[in-house]
Amino acid sequence: MKDEKGNPHYPFDEWIGLRKSQRYSPLVEVKTAELVSESTYRAASRTLKEWTPVTMSHGTVGDVIKRVREAQAQADKDMSLNWRKPHPFRREKKLTIFMRKQMAFFSVQPKKRKAMRYAMRLCMKDGLKMASGCHSKISVSSAEDFWKEVQADAAHHYSLENTQVVTNSDGGQGYTAEKFQEAFSQSRYPVLNQLDSYHIAQGLNRALGSKKSSYKDQIRKALKQHDWDQFTLWLDTYESTLEDKKQIEKINEFRTYINHNWDRIFDWREKVENPPEDARGLGAMESNISFRMKRRGMHWSSEGSEAMVEVKQGMINNTLRDVYLRSQERSARKQREVKKIVRTAQFLREVTGLSIGAKQGSIALYTAHSSSNGESIENL
Repeated sequence: MKDEKGNPHYPFDEWIGLRKSQRYSPLVEVKTAELVSESTYRAASRTLKEWTPVTMSHGTVGDVIKRVREAQAQADKDMSLNWRKPHPFRREKKLTIFMRKQMAFFSVQPKKRKAMRYAMRLCMKDGLKMASGCHSKISVSSAEDFWKEVQADAAHHYSLENTQVVTNSDGGQGYTAEKFQEAFSQSRYPVLNQLDSYHIAQGLNRALGSKKSSYKDQIRKALKQHDWDQFTLWLDTYESTLEDKKQIEKINEFRTYINHNWDRIFDWREKVENPPEDARGLGAMESNISFRMKRRGMHWSSEGSEAMVEVKQGMINNTLRDVYLRSQERSARKQREVKKIVRTAQFLREVTGLSIGAKQGSIALYTAHSSSNGESIENL
């Protein structure tokens, strides 16, 4: 059909939301994005070809995941812009925040040079027993934009006014206590921010080795009791036994790390009033995002890395499928336009006469059917 300007339209395709040259349904596309979140583009292409009727090149797989990412990113942006309009089912519970350190991965810039990029992730868990899943925020944008998105996300999903927020991080760049306080400033309580015990243990193993030793036991005890003098005494004692300069440098790096974060080494259960008896300590938040994006000779374009983290975030929060399928639906305004085009096309269509098919008949000769000698006229 054509509109008043002569532009062609396919009302049925527009009505059900098909894009131009679209070969796959929205559900196939979002399932492909979920498959790519666990494997490479080429591996996903082979899996689809061998196990389903769908044939899709690895380049098309890349286009699909970027298209799915755009829908998730737009939904996050809309939520950030309207964060003062809270989610109708916001949960008013005690909220525990896990924080993971920045994840570094290779990114290829437009000039074909490799550079390091970082992904930041935050996981929000409501309640103190850590039994429920977490609501995640992952981003490769700037730290400033990331924390703005965290603030909007928390305010949208949770009622924080009467909530004691407890946070946990490794003390890396961008994960300062001030950032947490600002992001969760809706709470009338001071935000508690403790140093991640996993990274303390990791730093201790780097400095003193992974094997068991009495020095490590005493240092752990001093950290648990928050006794700086004992911590310094045992670390100095161990350092006096070393001769290798590299090992001594590791000891000094560990000492500096603990010194910079000394005020954040505590157990949150000792800082809040009347904590539940079965409340657990905060642990490290690890995930398969690192496995998907790091090492193994991988490098990412800026657009590809952003697409991957958006898809992973949508999958963790169980929003990816709904967001993408909803984005493929035609809005009420677009459906009204399609109806208008159909009505206009009907109006402009030329009126033709009723077709009754081909007519059949014969012409009478009104003569003899044979000659005088008996031959048929038709044979003459």
